[in-house]
Amino acid sequence: MDYKNTNAANSTITRNLDDFRENGANLYESLVIISKRANQIGSEIKKDLNDKLEEFASYTDSLEEVHENREQIEISRYYERLPKPILMAIEEYKEGNILTNNERKMEKG
Repeated sequence: MDYKNTNAANSTITRNLDDFRENGANLYESLVIISKRANQIGSEIKKDLNDKLEEFASYTDSLEEVHENREQIEISRYYERLPKPILMAIEEYKEGNILTNNERKMEKG
């Protein structure tokens, strides 16, 4: 997923529940799908961040020798400014980029 080009808001927005019932979808099924996708996005972001920060890892430093690395700080700030995974998942759902179980069945059948 391209986190840089997401249209998700950076802050929480009050949402109309009817937006999640489009196309006859069950509200609770929609929320479970969004929740699972948010967990996937969160895991992807965490893995990506850990991979980037691993480049700066130094296993010989003791607690007294830890110093701040400017690039490491910038990477961390970038990830802190990203929208929350749940907001990204909601935006994907609204754009139709997440398929419900019914849609998957229709594609297979």
